[in-house]
Amino acid sequence: DLPARALYRAGEEGRVEAALREMAGPSLAEPGSLDYQVFREPGEPGVFMLFERYEDEAAFRAHLGTEHFATWLQAQVLPHLQERTRFDLVPLAPDVREPKS
Repeated sequence: DLPARALYRAGEEGRVEAALREMAGPSLAEPGSLDYQVFREPGEPGVFMLFERYEDEAAFRAHLGTEHFATWLQAQVLPHLQERTRFDLVPLAPDVREPKS
């Protein structure tokens, strides 16, 4: 699980939001992608939270090499990044959202 909190430069919030919306569909469609959600902090317009989940490290690395990552995240989002905190988390309990076999 790869949640991240990101702060973007003032005045760029709309551009960043549009690009992050473009990322969601293609990212979720990738092999090995389990979840990809973007949230905004209502009281702080430049703050976004991203929640990404991948089957494994290889799926995450493949995500970094996609065309939509280069087009939307590298070109439209990261240039406006002011500060980012990424959290590498592991669940303490099994994921109850996934069906049991």
